[in-house]
Amino acid sequence: MTTTGRLALLGRVVTPDAVLDDAAVLVEHGRIVAVGPARELDLAGAETLATDGFVLPGLVDLHNHGGGGVGFPDHVDAATTLRAVHEHRNHGTTTMLASLVTAPSLVLRERVAVLADLCDAGEIAGIHLEGPFLSAARAGAQDPSAIRPPDAALTAELLEIGRGHVRTMTIAPELPGVERVVEALVAGGAVPSFGHTDADAATTRAAIEHAVGVLGDARPTVTHLFNGMRPFDHRDPGPIPAIVSAAARGLVVVELVGDGVHLDVSLVRDVVETIGRDAAVLITDSIAATGMPDGDHQLAGMRVTVTDGVARLTDGGALAGSTSHLIDVVRTVHRAGVPLVDAVYMASAGPARVLGLSDVGVLVPGAGADVLLTDADLQPTSVVWNGEVVAAS
Repeated sequence: MTTTGRLALLGRVVTPDAVLDDAAVLVEHGRIVAVGPARELDLAGAETLATDGFVLPGLVDLHNHGGGGVGFPDHVDAATTLRAVHEHRNHGTTTMLASLVTAPSLVLRERVAVLADLCDAGEIAGIHLEGPFLSAARAGAQDPSAIRPPDAALTAELLEIGRGHVRTMTIAPELPGVERVVEALVAGGAVPSFGHTDADAATTRAAIEHAVGVLGDARPTVTHLFNGMRPFDHRDPGPIPAIVSAAARGLVVVELVGDGVHLDVSLVRDVVETIGRDAAVLITDSIAATGMPDGDHQLAGMRVTVTDGVARLTDGGALAGSTSHLIDVVRTVHRAGVPLVDAVYMASAGPARVLGLSDVGVLVPGAGADVLLTDADLQPTSVVWNGEVVAAS
């Protein structure tokens, strides 16, 4: 659907601070020009999309491996790769990073080049490298044979191939030489993300402090907190308490896979209540199987079996990402007791801040017109991207 350039979106509008009943978002020529009670806005001449549910900002996903049968780590054809982007965009994720996984350096070079083209075209907001400098003891669904020691030169090369579009890289903080990788990332405009780690508490704390010192105003992130890291034990605390402490002090932003599979949803609520919404973002960690039937799928060439929507490696049974769209995660954590405004914030404005983007993930005048309409149960009904309706039920 192509609009005339003036579009009114009516429903319960979710802003960063409140839910506005009987409200409207007015869009003109791809930008939001007004937000407020519908009765107070001049909506004359505007095409209208209305819902008895919610009007949300377009969602922002920092960790996404694919969907619609297509995985970013598995394809080098840009047209095919776009199917994964559209799968999530049509469910309300209007800004996303495309995530790769641990792979041989030649494969990483090829995949980064393809994704950089999609960034140049405005289809995705950047690239996330999940590896290859990870802990073999906490590989999860990463290929352990492709894990390698930290290499600052390879890091710089991948950043150069990415033409400024590599936004974050997951690294294990305990590996020798990881400090040089952090410095290479920051020099190339990317943010380190600590994860897939078997580190102890002291090493984790030191790595965070080093990264914070190198980054300046930006904050490092933590890749899917709890998943892919040494579990907490009161006599052997590992990385988790140090990370939570750092998050509570505003030093890091943690990712949470709030799909009800990777984490108990009550834990998500407890973490958010402990560290605050500004220190947490909701992610999908979705894979090619997202939006597809149960059965056999793959992740970077590894066989994945999906049963009742849960993806696991066929060999070994490790969780292999999720099959969720980001609105599914928002719905799940909200049902668990996280206030809707906060759940939406952690899937929109919060991750946008991590990327340094001020004009996406928020419904405010002047922002880009990326908007998700849902029913009262937070099921998508319409999606607006760059001021155009790209999906409607």
